[in-house]
Amino acid sequence: MEVLVKRYYKQIYAFIYRRTGNKDIAYDLTQEVFMKMLKSIHTYKEKAQFKSWLYTLAVNHSNDYFRSKAFQATQMTDELSDSHSSNENVPYIFEKKERRREIIDAIKSLPEFQSTTILLRFYHDFKIKEIATIMQTNDSTVKSRLRQGMEKLKSTLQRGDDNEKAKRS
Repeated sequence: MEVLVKRYYKQIYAFIYRRTGNKDIAYDLTQEVFMKMLKSIHTYKEKAQFKSWLYTLAVNHSNDYFRSKAFQATQMTDELSDSHSSNENVPYIFEKKERRREIIDAIKSLPEFQSTTILLRFYHDFKIKEIATIMQTNDSTVKSRLRQGMEKLKSTLQRGDDNEKAKRS
């Protein structure tokens, strides 16, 4: 079990952090995912890759969190607890960080099924078939969610860019 945790911990944490945007919550949820893994390892069927099975646990657990009262409470205090590093004074680093934040916020604004699909594909390099297994759907649905999600992202980010240009004018 220790080998599995060492091998997949960072990946699962990164996935959950990208979904939640909060380091502390991501840490807690990641711990819970691995506890669930330990408790339900006997249900793992070797027909799917272990990594896909583990990500399925992470997707389901983070979905449960988003439906929970704990999530509702953190939504209210999220802006207050947002921490930024004061050591980064170089403008291009700030802009890069800000753009990354805009992209993550845009992904989080998508419907859950699209945002999860995009995160798994582009941030965790899963193939379409693996995403379909994780999300318990078929390949064509995953492709459709990717296409629609990317169109929405493009539109959202373009609107943000246009708004930023209008502010500067």
